[in-house]
Amino acid sequence: MILIVDDDKAIRQSLVLLLKRKGYETSTAGNQEEALAIIRSSDLELIIMDMNYSLSTTGEEGIHLLRQTKIYQPDTPVILITAWGSIELAVEGMRFGAFDFITKPWNNRLLLQRVETAINLSRTEPENEDRDDTGSRDFNRCGFIGRNPRILELMKTVERIAPTDAPVLILGENGTGKELVANAIHANSRRKSEPFVMVNLGGISTSLFESEMFGHSKGAFTGAVSERKGRFEIADKGTIFLDEIGDLGADCQVKLLRVLQQHTFERLGESKPRKTDIRAICATNADLPQMVRERTFREDLFYRINLITLRIPPLRERRDDIPLLVDHFVSQSCSEHGLSKPGVSKEAIEYLCTLPFPGNVRQLKNMVERAVLMCQGDELKKSDFEAEGAAQENKNHGIAGATLEQLEKTAVVEALKAYDGNLSKAARSLGITRQALYRKIEKYELGTDS
Repeated sequence: MILIVDDDKAIRQSLVLLLKRKGYETSTAGNQEEALAIIRSSDLELIIMDMNYSLSTTGEEGIHLLRQTKIYQPDTPVILITAWGSIELAVEGMRFGAFDFITKPWNNRLLLQRVETAINLSRTEPENEDRDDTGSRDFNRCGFIGRNPRILELMKTVERIAPTDAPVLILGENGTGKELVANAIHANSRRKSEPFVMVNLGGISTSLFESEMFGHSKGAFTGAVSERKGRFEIADKGTIFLDEIGDLGADCQVKLLRVLQQHTFERLGESKPRKTDIRAICATNADLPQMVRERTFREDLFYRINLITLRIPPLRERRDDIPLLVDHFVSQSCSEHGLSKPGVSKEAIEYLCTLPFPGNVRQLKNMVERAVLMCQGDELKKSDFEAEGAAQENKNHGIAGATLEQLEKTAVVEALKAYDGNLSKAARSLGITRQALYRKIEKYELGTDS
């Protein structure tokens, strides 16, 4: 049963009608006392709760009810309803355990989608916890390799959440496989036959953000000689993967929040809103909670994108997967280049397992591919990897104890030195935009002569 809590009778009736049409059983409450009586005595699947009571301008009444709800029904998901201008109330509600929030006026399709996601996730329980692999035979890992316990647990979570429309935040260092995990979520979802659109937000400047993401009409600006679809329009009915979201500037964060919240946008040069039905998957190697504390990343956007958070461990924390990965990359490289597959010596594997791999799985893949191409026998030996391994250890002395921020700072400093402070060239060498590089310079208090 779904409980609807709102002091506006018209809203209660509207939600009851909408939910009953979809087969949901409902109950309603017009005030705290009525709501708590039902919450204490009923088995509820979901609670939809308005935060903006007519007699309360601060939202304190709604927050109090939410806190009481989590005492009596801690596992029941709560979806908050609030006005767009009062999103800070919803953010506070998320801190106290709310599952999600929607803003008035809501879109019925979107609201039903959120209801279904909340109920499905709360109903889903991990099955066969003692199994040593993930799920059914038709589960598609999309090339994500690994049997480390943390990787198996990650894949089990992907299998559970993929069929829902829950927004997902993927965290991990560069080269750990965030894109592969995003692909796996899409490939195992009900949207799998629809577009999967990847966007590197770190590669889009603030001035081009709206045009790239929302599109533009002909003549919208100088050079707009024809209309163009944006990424959200292209991704309609499918999944949009927003990589490097931690590099997004403040102005762009506001625009992104609106489209993720309302599922509508406007092309540049147009005033008519367009709808988009997308599932958003975001990824970053940044410490978003710290950025929220530093007020460089919006808290409301953070809560909107991280309903489900997945963390991919770096390769140095899953060294037991290295033999499996090496065998996979050897087979892959030989297939791509039309070569016979060599064996790999025990000494080579043992040596690779000692390396720090700051570039993670991506770096291992490149090392294996080079070794395969240069191999002169029928077996890859330790010596085939030692030269690059020694260079890696020298360049990254002490890397095992370094933090991600220390590694990033070092990379920025080296790029600035290599290009004599030229921001454009340094940014290109790092694979990021000039704007993203400038933010990192400010973050680490570096000068262009560093």
